[in-house]
Amino acid sequence: MATLTISAEDEKRVKALGFLSNKGTDNFSGRIITVNGKISAEQMVCIGEAARLYGNGTVTFTTRLTVEVQGIPYEKIEDFRTFIEKEGLVTGGTGSKVRPVVSCKGTTCQYGLIDTFALSEEIHKRFYEGYANVRLPHKFKIAVGGCPNNCVKPDLNDIGIIGQRIPNFDEDCCNGCKKCTVEQVCPMNAAKVVDGMLEIDEELCNNCGRCVGQCRFDAIEDGQTGYKIYIGGRWGKKVAQGQALRTVFTDEETALKVIEKAILFYREQGKTGERFSQTIDRIGFDRVEELLISDEILSRKQEILDASLHLVGGATC
Repeated sequence: MATLTISAEDEKRVKALGFLSNKGTDNFSGRIITVNGKISAEQMVCIGEAARLYGNGTVTFTTRLTVEVQGIPYEKIEDFRTFIEKEGLVTGGTGSKVRPVVSCKGTTCQYGLIDTFALSEEIHKRFYEGYANVRLPHKFKIAVGGCPNNCVKPDLNDIGIIGQRIPNFDEDCCNGCKKCTVEQVCPMNAAKVVDGMLEIDEELCNNCGRCVGQCRFDAIEDGQTGYKIYIGGRWGKKVAQGQALRTVFTDEETALKVIEKAILFYREQGKTGERFSQTIDRIGFDRVEELLISDEILSRKQEILDASLHLVGGATC
């Protein structure tokens, strides 16, 4: 059994920088932030070289789309950080604060409805970097999915965004075809011809956009881009499925403001150690939704950020 020489204080210090102890050793895994799961060829080469020079040559990928270089000795941590900085790479992603954003591949996918890379990069800049020094009751995870296929499981994150395409149905163009192409392509069986007219059941429709452009008579020629937001999801020892806000937002900036309100609300109302889902359960979904729709929280932004909250950790789950 190897003798460990790194103190608990030093281990805690480097963990805050994104270096996680390799169990039973004095070595660490350096967690590199990819912003949204996308890195350049040059960055890929840099990570490989860093793993060879400072680690044990092994690179792993986390479920949160970060990259970890394993086996970095404590004394080589700063050299490792300096080396990867030349390609704009940094370490981090730990602590009771906004965590790295997870994104699907968005519009490079045949089902992608929104540019998830661009949106998640903006979220990264505003809330991962912009709120880097803001202490929260616990970790806060954000995921961005490009369509209702939910590949990145947005509803199992503290905040999840799902791209939408709300069909614009022009009844005047509908011929009530016996073999309706819109009805045939709808995966949710939300579109049906009833009494010679196409009807779309809004309770069943998930705004996947498959029907857009499918009608030969242009009854659904286009659709409105939207953002469906889930709050209070959690994956781990205790699982909670997030609940969708009733409003599907059609403006990206408005959706970004909802994320900021959620973070501020959680900082102010969350008890140290509890996850966002627990805060929502304690206060009530309807009240939380009301606050996230209004601008009351944003009007007190600086007051909330300046408050001395969550200075001592203590996760409850």
